[in-house]
Amino acid sequence: MSDPAARIAELEKQVADLSSQLMQAQKLASVGTLATAITHEFNNILTTTINYAKMGVRHQDAPTRDKAFEKILAASQRAAKITTSLLSYARHKPNRVDVVNLSVIVGDLLVLVEKDLMRYRVQLETHLADNIFAEINASQIQQVLMNLVINARQAIKERGQVTVTVSKSSDNKWAEIAVKDTGCGIPKEVIPKIFQNFYTTKTADEQGQGGTGIGLALCKDIIEAHKGRIRVESTPNVGTTFTLKLPLVKQAGLVKSKEPQLVNS
Repeated sequence: MSDPAARIAELEKQVADLSSQLMQAQKLASVGTLATAITHEFNNILTTTINYAKMGVRHQDAPTRDKAFEKILAASQRAAKITTSLLSYARHKPNRVDVVNLSVIVGDLLVLVEKDLMRYRVQLETHLADNIFAEINASQIQQVLMNLVINARQAIKERGQVTVTVSKSSDNKWAEIAVKDTGCGIPKEVIPKIFQNFYTTKTADEQGQGGTGIGLALCKDIIEAHKGRIRVESTPNVGTTFTLKLPLVKQAGLVKSKEPQLVNS
């Protein structure tokens, strides 16, 4: 008979591997949710580039050509920013954490979701305080934020607003990321259940996203693995706010470490 301790270690490794695969699968699924909006945005960028290139060809005077070059440069930089953010988000990152400026990684993620929100007539408002640092796996925290923003958009039936805030707690111990929506809200009796595995009150939307019950359970595991907390406040027919609380650190610097290990709840 094999050593029970070795068998337990093997099973724990298998669980960790499956958790990592599940997280990556969900990350790629969320990219699929944004595909239509990102494709539409790239089409707009190409249209702008082509039109100003034609204008520059037609007109020989320096002011018109300078304007055309400036517009083409701005459109190209916008395309590069979207591509860089998308590749960074979708890539499976190394097993390490960094001390990072939260507003930077939040801003990069919002580049990907803003057009998706506009497509559903949802206004995005941001309040991103600078120089708020936390020791995190940036890819995992962006995945949590992506999940919360998509959930917020799905909770808004018609026009509404999603507000994303980066701040620090009043006691200066926590870095906080809040996602607030003006959606349908969550009934009081349902809130204790929403972080349970496979619990959901939603059905999949037209993009096939939502309704699996996996997202919030994984969000909770990721935040707790970072020694943080996730909190929710909600009022039916008014809206919901999810707040991520992560241990605040005072300055940026590279920290080489193992990736935060998820603990099954």
